Amino acid sequence: MARVTRRATTALYPVPVVLVSCGMGEWANIITLAWAGTLCSNPPLVGIGVQPVRYSHRLIKELGEFVINLPSADQAKWVDYCGMVSGRDVNKWEACGFHPAPATKVKVPVIVECPVSVECRVRQTLSLGSHDLFIGEVVAVQVDESALDEEGQLDTPKARPIAYVGGEYRLVGELLGLHGYSRRS
Repeated sequence: MARVTRRATTALYPVPVVLVSCGMGEWANIITLAWAGTLCSNPPLVGIGVQPVRYSHRLIKELGEFVINLPSADQAKWVDYCGMVSGRDVNKWEACGFHPAPATKVKVPVIVECPVSVECRVRQTLSLGSHDLFIGEVVAVQVDESALDEEGQLDTPKARPIAYVGGEYRLVGELLGLHGYSRRS
């Protein structure tokens, strides 16, 4: 197989696209990020990369909390919108028809319309260059009952998660195998 060397870039794909809620009260905002991921399982840590010039950066830094809301494919248009406008200029909650609801462990609201909301407290912030990495400890996870299977586990097809791939929003879908299937006979 022939290979071509490209310039250095963030070449990982697909990546989850998330709606991060931050701030509270009249200052509550939503930012779309594709720089989000799991960092550690014990304790449960996630990371989000946010440019310091973004309005949400200040809100996260000041409050020390954020919520990663996992949108469904039905919300792709609003996911894109929340990444294209600034909370300095637009109330994204109203513009998108999203509804804030109280989180269980943090002051930041969750987005009711998202099937999964991951409540986080900032443990550490690392300045990396163009982005700062907020490392958040997961303190609670809310899942909409409509996205659960009979055993109470997240049913991915019901949640209809989306990913970001080189400027495209893609539905996550086809099951290829279960964890550990390569070792089963």
